[in-house]
Amino acid sequence: MADESDNSEGQQSGRSRVSDEQLNIALSDKRYLTRQLKCALGEAPCDPVGRRLKSLVPLVLRGSCPQCSPEETRQIKKVLSHIQRSFPKEWSRVVQQYAGVS
Repeated sequence: MADESDNSEGQQSGRSRVSDEQLNIALSDKRYLTRQLKCALGEAPCDPVGRRLKSLVPLVLRGSCPQCSPEETRQIKKVLSHIQRSFPKEWSRVVQQYAGVS
């Protein structure tokens, strides 16, 4: 009988791995991204993805996320880059809200 602590394949600290394909699908869903942005900006409730992003964005914006795997860091940077290009107004609010958070 295996418990969750034995299941480290594809997971880290109980987090599920997100494939690049899943990430690309999410990035192409404008409604989903808008909901996540509203979560990050404190304007709407967060789902588990939004809560995770909200906790990691300040670290990645400052260039250091010690608890992130290299893959997570790369994916978060991809998400932030996409938001910067596709949602410039929201991006500037995210930076304003999180870049100075210590």
